[in-house]
Amino acid sequence: MSRELVLIGIGAGDPDWVTLEAVRAVQQVDVLFVVLKEDELDDLVQARRTVIERHRTTPLPTVELRDPPRPWRTAPDYDAAVARWRTQRLEQWSDAVAGSLPDGQSGGFLVWGDPSLYESTLAIAEELVRSAPVEAPLGLRVIPGISCVLALAARHRIPLNRQGRAVQISPARLIRDGVPDGIDDVVVMLDGRQTFASIDPTGLDIYWGAYLGSEDEILISGALEDVRDQIAAVRAEAATRKGWVFDTYLLRRR
Repeated sequence: MSRELVLIGIGAGDPDWVTLEAVRAVQQVDVLFVVLKEDELDDLVQARRTVIERHRTTPLPTVELRDPPRPWRTAPDYDAAVARWRTQRLEQWSDAVAGSLPDGQSGGFLVWGDPSLYESTLAIAEELVRSAPVEAPLGLRVIPGISCVLALAARHRIPLNRQGRAVQISPARLIRDGVPDGIDDVVVMLDGRQTFASIDPTGLDIYWGAYLGSEDEILISGALEDVRDQIAAVRAEAATRKGWVFDTYLLRRR
């Protein structure tokens, strides 16, 4: 027998955005590993609890993994800071899996959105599998979820791509000088600094969404030059009210 890690995509916010495969996995895993980020808030923790309570009828042993601080927010060398953080995470997760996941059992991780899109859980899980001892092998299964990218397009009732054109998915730091030449449609993630408000808006439309799939969902769209100040103000008010913001947006050339 062998052990198995199961990464379960649970969608962007709505507890109904969980596939039947994900439901079966929640019902079948023997241990749940819960990653608690340094600034995790109660409503985010409760959203995970809701998924378990809705789809699991038997008790589920839980192991909490407290994330190391994220130094790259202020570190001068971004890549080096991320590498150090991932090493710390790997060491912590390795100890937890070794101590809590016996032979023949499976351990689940609930992953926001989709495990394969801007999510570090999969990369670290792959390292765990590679470094597992020969006498205690570790398997890996990945269950896709509804990402914020797909949720954004659905909520705005638009296709992500236009006929014959590509779509780029990008962190905000790569569009600080504007939408790259040759790109007509770019989905922007991880924009804590509201980059959309500082780039040249000429010829661009924006489809913005925050708290997608939740009761607090906010949607704004229009010509970037017309709505960027509105988005910035609404986002700031929401961050003050809730203490956090999950948002993403599509920039589209007309």
